[in-house]
Amino acid sequence: MSVDVLGEPYEARTLRFPDDYEGEVVATLVRRACPEPSNRAVLYVHGFVDYFFQTQLADWYVERGFHFYALDLRKCGRSTLPHQTPHFCRDLSEYFAEIDEAVRIIREEDGNSVLLLNAHSTGGLTASLWAHRVRDRDLVDAMFLNSPFFDFNASRLLRMVAGPVIDALGARRPGITMPFKLTDLYARSIHVSANGEWDFDLTWKPIEPWPVRSGWLRAIRLGHRQLHQGLDIRCPVLVMCSAESSRPRAWNEVIRRTDSVLDVAQIARWAPNLGRHVTLIRVEGAIHDLVLSAAPVRERVFAELDRWVNAYLPKS
Repeated sequence: MSVDVLGEPYEARTLRFPDDYEGEVVATLVRRACPEPSNRAVLYVHGFVDYFFQTQLADWYVERGFHFYALDLRKCGRSTLPHQTPHFCRDLSEYFAEIDEAVRIIREEDGNSVLLLNAHSTGGLTASLWAHRVRDRDLVDAMFLNSPFFDFNASRLLRMVAGPVIDALGARRPGITMPFKLTDLYARSIHVSANGEWDFDLTWKPIEPWPVRSGWLRAIRLGHRQLHQGLDIRCPVLVMCSAESSRPRAWNEVIRRTDSVLDVAQIARWAPNLGRHVTLIRVEGAIHDLVLSAAPVRERVFAELDRWVNAYLPKS
């Protein structure tokens, strides 16, 4: 471990994996140890066009006796190499290797016996598929999914028309840029340079998102398809999202109190497909990343999480 870009007490460790179709591959495991003796840990997995910078989330966990870990997945944030397409994958299972290794380090090398998996947005979809794959191995004791990406924020007609095209292009020409782009409104709503209160590295999480490629869209569709058919995650799962979505085309104050990225009705619809023990909480006034919401709202988010963790996560 070396000192992370966030500075002490954060440490970072580079995880190396076999080359893929773009060449060399690494991931980064960030750690902030709890100063008090503890055998409980949390692993955070970020979303698309994102990386770990939410130190207030780490503060909350460490104050409650958790060792905090976060993964910057391959081709994301700290793990992006010059030859790579940022945040690109052809299948979400490409990320399983670094989750496997992070969990191994947390449990075997660092000696933690209780593990909470906390994932956001696309990371929530990826973590769910991973947890289903390892469901018989008792690797995680509980999961908290923050606005997980369970379906596209688009009309049913558009999904039906565009879906087959995405599948065909994604399989044959995965690197092609699709003729639409993600909005910059959400990033503007959270960054200090625009309308927000949070500071993060704009080279790793730009205001203007990177192009969306057909192979990535196909990977998401495959993940959605598996989720919609039903997963069998064995541990308790908390799904939390905003009470309301919005789809503004220009800046509007509604962005500060709604999920302007995903359709929360779809999150609520598909949450029961995760497994046998799922809790769904919708938070009034929350934005896409719940822990970046306005202070009174994120206090409610943390209060709900605290109650749920105390109810369902083993003490040791």
